[in-house]
Amino acid sequence: MTLHPRAWMGILLWLAFTTPTRAEWTVNMAPGATDVSHAVFDLHMTIFWICAVIGVLVFGVMFWSMLVHRRSTGQEAAHFHESTTVEILWTAVPFIILVLMAIPATKTLIDIYDPSESELDVQITGYQWKWHYKYLGQDVEFFSNLATPREQIDNRAPKGEHYLLEVDEPLVVPVGTKVRFLITAADVIHSWWVPSLAVKKDAIPGFVNEAWTRIDKPGIYRGQCTELCGKDHGFMPVVVEAKSKEDFTAWLAERKQAAAAERELTSKEWSMEELMARGEKAYNTTCAACHQPDGTGLPPMFPALKGSPIATGPVQGHIDIVVNGKPGTAMAAFGKQLSEVDLAAIITYERNAFGNKVGDMVTPKDILAFKQAQE
Repeated sequence: MTLHPRAWMGILLWLAFTTPTRAEWTVNMAPGATDVSHAVFDLHMTIFWICAVIGVLVFGVMFWSMLVHRRSTGQEAAHFHESTTVEILWTAVPFIILVLMAIPATKTLIDIYDPSESELDVQITGYQWKWHYKYLGQDVEFFSNLATPREQIDNRAPKGEHYLLEVDEPLVVPVGTKVRFLITAADVIHSWWVPSLAVKKDAIPGFVNEAWTRIDKPGIYRGQCTELCGKDHGFMPVVVEAKSKEDFTAWLAERKQAAAAERELTSKEWSMEELMARGEKAYNTTCAACHQPDGTGLPPMFPALKGSPIATGPVQGHIDIVVNGKPGTAMAAFGKQLSEVDLAAIITYERNAFGNKVGDMVTPKDILAFKQAQE
């Protein structure tokens, strides 16, 4: 059946304006949650109203002239070559308007680019496709990965409220505190963006960009990578959780204890069952995006692990490629990204999952020995 073009237009308009088929939207910026974001919003509204007034005046004069001086009323065009007064006015007036607009804009820009006198410094490093947060001077660091279930991404389950905007480990900061961000990347260019905080900075390998924020009240603020950084660019969200200063201090102490406990796990005697359980979880978080949950990969860029020479071959070669990566390919080096425990668990899982059943296991001590041998 062939539909008339007007019928197709009607269907498209119905889809566009019916509530179930369109996302929530707004026609204006949001004020945000920081002094800087409020200043940006106020600047936006000031410039908007200036432009609106200019538009009303210009189009008002134009339509008034067209109506009153139309030819049908016997009007005749005036003949003049130039007017010094008019030229001075149409030069001076826009200049004054631009100066008036530049004053608040300059003040806002100075505030945005002033990260001095910070009370907390956080190093943010972009990886494909996750963020690494390091609290400088606090001995606390962790990766933040997408937490949206794969079933939702593959359309096998209903989408959640924060689909593709939820992580396993949010960046936690205290309210009422000037937090400086030192933003860089380990592989390709990323961009760290949280609209509510009015922070958007590119993360560039080999460079460190600065930004800062001071959040007014506790809450959760969401953003995402805004640089096309690869096939999973849309799966790289940013979540910032602002806590009261007391709650942040307690959270920081807990993270320090957890980090110390994680380091102690390196010397623990692990069983195959423990490594496989931890390896499955770490694999699905870190590796499944490229090599797929079932190990079939996405050849040729992301080769299969199921039955692969790496996963079923010599264990040293398997450790080497996971720790050091493979230059010239999309395989990143995970030696500095993951702990010895997670590295050992992932390798053990890959060698005994997907039907590989090699039967051996790699312990955190093996990973530590491998790293020490390379030093």
